[in-house]
Amino acid sequence: MMTDPIADMLTRIRNALHVERPLVDMPASTLKVRIAEALKAEGYLVDYQLGYQVERDGHQAFEPSGDVKPKRVLRIFLKYGPQGERVIQHLERVSRPGCRIYRSFRDLRPVVDGLGISLLSTSKGVLSDRQARKLKVGGEVICRVW
Repeated sequence: MMTDPIADMLTRIRNALHVERPLVDMPASTLKVRIAEALKAEGYLVDYQLGYQVERDGHQAFEPSGDVKPKRVLRIFLKYGPQGERVIQHLERVSRPGCRIYRSFRDLRPVVDGLGISLLSTSKGVLSDRQARKLKVGGEVICRVW
């Protein structure tokens, strides 16, 4: 049983970046998709895709839209620079199930002097700290990225 699926998502991304994989698959959820959308909008990911993982002839395959619905999968395409350097240098979970961290828009500070972002779960969806300050909404700080 997994107690923190968001931490699992971030760990899968970190591990895939460490071995320079072009993509990473993980079990899908609505919150994970919203986090992937926010990371793509901020330029940290190339793209993401929702699909289904099916087993055919004893092998697992990924289908963008499946007739069978055994398991929803989120596929994230990671972004690298022109010389193969990682775009995401650091990715850390802030709010955890045992210790939730909430911030108002006034308490949000730029990450690494504005070079990074914090992702927040707000009443208006998952937003970066810049968007949250602009919309004047606070929420739970999910993670920091730079």
